[in-house]
Formats: sequence, C-alpha cells, structure tokens
Amino acid sequence: MTAAALCLAAAVLVAPGAVATPRLRALRTTVAAGRSWRPPQEVTVGLCVLPALLLGVAPAVAAAVVAGTAVRRLRRRRRDRALDAEQRTLLAGLETVVAELEVGTHPAEACATAARETTGPTADAFRVAAARVRLGGSAADGLRAAARAPGQSGLAASLERLAAAWEVSDRHGLALAQLLTAARSDLSGRMRLRSRTEAGLAGARATATVLAALPALGVALGQMMGAAPVTVLLGDGLGGVLLVVGTVLACAGLLWTDRIATRVAS
Repeated sequence: MTAAALCLAAAVLVAPGAVATPRLRALRTTVAAGRSWRPPQEVTVGLCVLPALLLGVAPAVAAAVVAGTAVRRLRRRRRDRALDAEQRTLLAGLETVVAELEVGTHPAEACATAARETTGPTADAFRVAAARVRLGGSAADGLRAAARAPGQSGLAASLERLAAAWEVSDRHGLALAQLLTAARSDLSGRMRLRSRTEAGLAGARATATVLAALPALGVALGQMMGAAPVTVLLGDGLGGVLLVVGTVLACAGLLWTDRIATRVAS
C-alpha cells in the first residue's frame, strides 16, 4: 500500500509529461533569479493527496488544519514586521523633508530628495507628491493618491495624516516644516505605543500557544503510559472524528487569540 501510494503521488507530481519538463526548467530559472515561486497546481494536489493516502483522511485533514494555521500566523508576523519597517522608512523620509524645508528647499525638491533617500512605498509616495507639486498641484493630493494605491494598505493611515497636515499648511499658510515635525512626532509616538503594546501581548500569545499544545502533550503522555491514544486517533471511526474536532478547536483558539491581540495592538 505504501509503495503504491508513493508511486501515485509521484505520478501526480510529474504528469502530464509533455509539460513537466518546461515547468521544472521554469522553476530552476525562477529560483536562480531569486524571484518568489509558487508551486504548480499539480504539486499542491500531490502534497495534499499523499498524507491522505499514507495516513488516512482524518489525520490528513488535521495536518492540513495545523499547516494552514501555522502559515496564517507566519504571514501575520511577516506582515507586522513589514509594516514596522515601512513606518520606520516613512519616519526617515519625513525627517529628510523637514531638514530640507528648514534650510529653504522647495517642497517639490524636498520630497524628491526624500524619495531618493528612501525605498519601497515611502519612496513612491514622496515621488508622487513631488510630481504633483511640480505640475502646480498640491503634495497633499499626491500623498492621498499614494495612500490609495495598491500595496499601500500598511502606510495608508500614516500617509493620510501626513496629507492632512500638508493641506492645512496650503490652506492657512502655516509653517510647513513645523506641521510636518508635529506629524513626525505623532508617527513616532504611535510606533512606540504599538511596540509597547506588542511587547505586553507577547505573554498572552505565548500562553495561548502553550495551551493549544497541551492536548498533544497529553496524547504523548498517554502513549508512554500504554493507553495507545495515537492508535485510536489515527484509526477510523470516532477516533478520527475526535482528532479533527480537537485540532480544529485548538487552531481556532490560536487564531481567535491572534485576532483579539491584533485589535488591541491596532
């Protein structure tokens, strides 16, 4: 049975043969170029079918739920780290703009300088703002347009506040450098508050992870005592149902804890 399952999984991965070779060549080219790669549909299907053939439907479903939860939490952590890096870049860009304005540089040139000295979404936002000013428009409109652009969801709120400060300066003739300094202080304070909140929630998240892992520890202790819970859970019937239900509840608790923590941090 195991040999047949492995052969079937290998056939799913490489079939149809007419397109398998170009697909593998494209994979080697993508990896060599350092670009992100998403597995073909046949590979995904094969990886999902193989555990079901080797272990059974219930263990495969439980493993899929655990893997999905782990991927979701990993993506959230990566998104949080990316947002923190983008906000730090925006803070550096704001410092550049304020420094340029204080020495009498034109706002368009100040934004262009900030765009050259930063990277990513921040550079794009300041580049759009500089272009709007050079065309006779307002940098506030350029920043708002950049905030609504695809891929700017992390910095949208910060760019909107920066655009509001710039618009106040344009309408009422207030000193732009002072308003941007206030916006920079506000952004810095929000970043410090978010950092302290995340540090305070680290204990709650760790506790939720430990509590979610306790059933697995109980199963391991029962197995060492000779109760053979693994045999029951990996078997057919009620044991498989209990395995799936328990896994779903544990993973749901983890995701619910992350959702509550995210709301508090934001």
